[in-house]
Amino acid sequence: MKNNQKNSQNIKSIVKALLPYVLIIVGVFLVKLWIVTPVVVNGTSMYPTLHHQDVMILNRTAYWFNAIKRFDIVVIKTEDELIIKRVIGLPGEHVVYQNNKLYINGKRVQENVKNLKTDDFDSETLGQKKIPKDAYLVLGDNRNNSQDSRSIGFIKKNEILGKTSLVIFPLNRIGFKE
Repeated sequence: MKNNQKNSQNIKSIVKALLPYVLIIVGVFLVKLWIVTPVVVNGTSMYPTLHHQDVMILNRTAYWFNAIKRFDIVVIKTEDELIIKRVIGLPGEHVVYQNNKLYINGKRVQENVKNLKTDDFDSETLGQKKIPKDAYLVLGDNRNNSQDSRSIGFIKKNEILGKTSLVIFPLNRIGFKE
């Protein structure tokens, strides 16, 4: 009887000692799964803003309470992979690039990335004059080398996993990218 009590006390003390570590591991896993996740830039479609193999932090909570904004850098889940692109057009907008200039609903909009070369393009070529509700037009910053809305179509809101702007690796590129 005393031996059973002693074993029971030993098990309780072991569980009590390990419980904080188990909770930390579960907490870290949940944070990684639902809040922040590292993502790796694959390719040069976002150059010069982002470089191939940059490691960034994906903020999955960014759009829980805030709207997706023009020029946000977002992570998108496609059938095959995660891609990183810049939001250019919002739901209900008509987007046109003409002579390397961006027009939204007929008004000139200045982009925040310099030295972009964008061929003439009209969102109407994607089958609809205006971007559908809950959809976005996204482009890579390296417009001549990017698989983006011009080739894959509008991106649905539920395909956008979150916002990213913080490069954490390589060390010489650490910082926020707009």
